[in-house]
Amino acid sequence: MSIQKHEIPILEYDADPRAVIQPGKEGDNAFPERAAFLFLGQEVEDYARSSACPQIGEFETITKTFPIFRTCRDGKEVCLCQAPLGAAAAAQFLDFLIGNGVRKIVAAGSCGALKAIPENEFLIPVRALRDEGASYHYLPPARMAELNGEAVQAIARTLKARGLAYETCTTWTTDGFFRETAQMVAYRREEGCTVVEMECAALAACAQFRGAVFGQLLYTADTLADAETYDARDWGNGAIKPSLELALAAVCAL
Repeated sequence: MSIQKHEIPILEYDADPRAVIQPGKEGDNAFPERAAFLFLGQEVEDYARSSACPQIGEFETITKTFPIFRTCRDGKEVCLCQAPLGAAAAAQFLDFLIGNGVRKIVAAGSCGALKAIPENEFLIPVRALRDEGASYHYLPPARMAELNGEAVQAIARTLKARGLAYETCTTWTTDGFFRETAQMVAYRREEGCTVVEMECAALAACAQFRGAVFGQLLYTADTLADAETYDARDWGNGAIKPSLELALAAVCAL
């Protein structure tokens, strides 16, 4: 039996890659091998429509049906998708993409700063603390999920080529947006996390389990650097459009 049992259910793990419901759909046309998986809200569909990107598929959920577009960059075809909030939803969508032919993915989205980092700054996570649930269904229990080095380097090269400053970082991936307490923020900061978001660890785990290459570009939005005075700032709105273009360029560099 492939199940590793544990008293705590989230720490139980089954290494069997086969599931009762598989993420691919038999008979569907394969998607391009590259995908830009974007936590950028309406900007994604606005870009797709204004650029006349054809819709090549969709991902259906009870909440929303997410269109999947195709675009071309540097002579390469790329899936263009708006990603859903939260580790479980995002990992389910990513698994569907991989099940239909995607092998190289760059995600882009916002993060909260845990130390004094200005708004709209770019960061590239090299590891993500697994304080969410979805990653434990893809990898055995561990504190961190490592990001793919090839993807990290492709994103870094893309930023450098455009003269954009960035930092690599450890990110805290959490399911509990309203449970980021002052003591927990301080604890995560002490163990090396500089930003917080809600998907990276799960996406890295899903891609690693499925044999795909995954990296993520983050930009700073709100800040928790001062635990006594939360500042939403402008939610990183100035970085949304640049992040879309950077993600497309970076995934084509893979």
